[in-house]
Amino acid sequence: MSLIEISDLYYRYNEEQDWVLNGVDLEIDSGEFVVIVGHNGSGKSTLAKMLNGLLVPTDGQVLVNEQATSEQENIWQIRQQIGMVFQNPDNQLVANIVEEDIAFGPENLGLESAMIKERVREALEAVGMEKFRRNAPHNLSGGQKQRIAIAGILAMNPTCLVLDEPTAMLDPVGRENVMATVQDLNQKLGMTVVHITHFMNEALLADRIIVMDQGQIALEGTPQEIFSQVDEIKKYHLDVPQLTELAFQLSQAGLDIPPDIFNIDELVEKLCYLKSKI
Repeated sequence: MSLIEISDLYYRYNEEQDWVLNGVDLEIDSGEFVVIVGHNGSGKSTLAKMLNGLLVPTDGQVLVNEQATSEQENIWQIRQQIGMVFQNPDNQLVANIVEEDIAFGPENLGLESAMIKERVREALEAVGMEKFRRNAPHNLSGGQKQRIAIAGILAMNPTCLVLDEPTAMLDPVGRENVMATVQDLNQKLGMTVVHITHFMNEALLADRIIVMDQGQIALEGTPQEIFSQVDEIKKYHLDVPQLTELAFQLSQAGLDIPPDIFNIDELVEKLCYLKSKI
């Protein structure tokens, strides 16, 4: 079942500018993990902001559970369903204590105190940050702050989490921890995830990858389908995962290596097999 339906979507920030989104058609199913990639200016972050009505179409339509984001009376319900997490965690934290920060959203929903406490507990548990509930956010690492920002969204009980380059400002350990959290939310809780990133290794985690270029969907498919097209990906000024690049170069050099290897064990096994045939 489609949670989000985008039809013939056009958007520009003012009439003097070119179209930032230029005829986008896209459906996202409940429980799906979708990654959107594209070079700077491709329209991916603008598309993300369309999903919960932060921006509304210049033309076309965005539906969330059959409710149009362009209708103001739908915005409150849509934003309860679609939670947004942005690049800089410091801009998303509003309180001096972690549990108070996570409680901020449910309090604004008017929930009773007992329900708020339960939502905070569940959200902290979901992101693996229970022991930090009484800490000051400014004492946490970047990755921990981003997990708290995610917990603040989870406490409002959304059906979909939209992440707009949430790991861009984090070190490798922070990125790994945040992505492990996001995977758990999708796989264990069945939460729909739309993840915008420029890290291709993160894109490997998706059910489906959307490649944006010049405001349009240029490519769409599973990680295997997308990253097996190495030359095509590079045409859109994108990298491929390092292991895929290595497999591609070995294939170009004449070895019988498939182009959709993403796991180091798979590559080692294939190379050992080829060696045994020599």
